[in-house]
Amino acid sequence: MKLTLSGLEGLIPNNVIATPAEHRGSPAVRLVLAPGAKTPDEPNFALVDGLDFHDGVVSLDVAGQTLPDAPPDVRGFVGVAFRIAVGNGRFECVYLRPKNGRAEDQLRRNRSIQYFSYPDFKFDRLRKEAPGEYESYVDLVPGEWTKMRIEVQGDKARVFVHDAPQPTLVVNDLKLGAAARGGIGLYIDRGTEAFFRDLSITSN
Repeated sequence: MKLTLSGLEGLIPNNVIATPAEHRGSPAVRLVLAPGAKTPDEPNFALVDGLDFHDGVVSLDVAGQTLPDAPPDVRGFVGVAFRIAVGNGRFECVYLRPKNGRAEDQLRRNRSIQYFSYPDFKFDRLRKEAPGEYESYVDLVPGEWTKMRIEVQGDKARVFVHDAPQPTLVVNDLKLGAAARGGIGLYIDRGTEAFFRDLSITSN
């Protein structure tokens, strides 16, 4: 399945406001949080209608930057939620943090890409119980288009950024388990303006 994301057809906003946009010369979908949306690591995404994804590959281009009124500590959040379960709302997610990619603080750089699982394994729990295991460094520039590819197989996910031949992040124990399945969503979090284009989903 391929979506250019030049419009809103096939997208169901959940705690986000989605609008058609142009970013860096390309048609795209723009997302910001809806008023009252909870954060962080909550179901804040635009769901792609009609998908039941288990194993396969999700690839797309994303661009994220912080909003002018964002709190100073916000670094931006833009990524993909997958295996979104209808009914109980559980999902897996990987997101980029654009303002961490070239930070002068090495610890912040190490948090440029992160995984979490909703609702039981948000970033704070994972960081406390397994420091450094579910986040990593990748070079990012706020507002620039960045290619992401997520390969999902059973309870494992490999995340490739910038067409790199090796994954930037490897998750060997997706918290919802190998049998989980569900939808795909374009994900954002607090203080972020994000753009998405050229979504491709292949199921195995």
